[in-house]
Amino acid sequence: MKKALITGVTGQDGGYLAKLLLDKGYDVTGAIRRNSQIETVRLQKLGIADAVRLVDFDLSEINNINRLIRETAFDEVYNLAAQSFVGSSWDQPIYTGDVNGLGVVRVLDAIRTYSPQTRFYQASTSEMFGLVRAVPQNEETPFHPRSPYGVAKVYGHYITVNYRESFGLHASSGILFNHESPLRGPEFVTRKITLGLARFARGDRAAVELGNLDAKRDWGFAGDYVEGMWRMLQQDAADDYVLATGVTTPIRDFVTYAAAAIGLELEWSGSAETEQAIDRKSGKVAIRVNPRFYRPAEVDLLIGDATKARTRLGWEPRMAIRELAELMATSDYDDWRG
Repeated sequence: MKKALITGVTGQDGGYLAKLLLDKGYDVTGAIRRNSQIETVRLQKLGIADAVRLVDFDLSEINNINRLIRETAFDEVYNLAAQSFVGSSWDQPIYTGDVNGLGVVRVLDAIRTYSPQTRFYQASTSEMFGLVRAVPQNEETPFHPRSPYGVAKVYGHYITVNYRESFGLHASSGILFNHESPLRGPEFVTRKITLGLARFARGDRAAVELGNLDAKRDWGFAGDYVEGMWRMLQQDAADDYVLATGVTTPIRDFVTYAAAAIGLELEWSGSAETEQAIDRKSGKVAIRVNPRFYRPAEVDLLIGDATKARTRLGWEPRMAIRELAELMATSDYDDWRG
């Protein structure tokens, strides 16, 4: 039985990855940062809360990391933990840099010192591309991050490459484009949209306030993407891979898909800061632009080229963007308690 450690196991990706590994017969340890209350709702929704062994873990605490790696000697370590909200990284740039950047090298150095046979996965991100130099983006596209989050993730990415090249570790990075699900946190724009529209459709007519509706993202289903993570660590040689759908969608279209899935028919009007969407049945404003949600430096267009993952890993995204938006919206609508 293989032993795997997942940092950030209580997050969206951590939950889906834990379920995948358990289904494959792994012994799964989930690393969580100690809070006043342990949040395991995602693991519970997936029906695996009792199957994952939870341990205290903090990417800022080196002794804690060393002890866990030394005492367990995992076959695979998936580093999914991070300060994961891009918007908060401008308010918490030092914390974001420590966790998303230096936290990675703390884990890598513990593996190098105590368990060099362990295979390591680093959760890199399409936010590293930022002000994109090429469309679509692949493993060779230069990075130009546009947020403290993206900057810190670039460090985490390159230190993973460095430890692979310097010490021969089986260390791979997955440069994942946006991947969503009903388990996505409400602070992320897709889930903010589907939760807000579900509330609106259930009778609470407060408008959902959003930022730049013209921003485009390459959105896939998180359950598809965690399989790509696992496939990377099954390769004979470590490497870096883009995981993406190759389809880019404006936030406005995601809103439209999600609304239609729960019986809302939106009529758009205005532009830029005056843009809004009215629900034709109620006549109420369902979506409103609020400049407060604009990023200080926007990433306008992200679209990935996952050719390398398709050819070398045999990985393919299965869920299309419209289906994903419908899945998230109907899930939130069905779960709405008012």
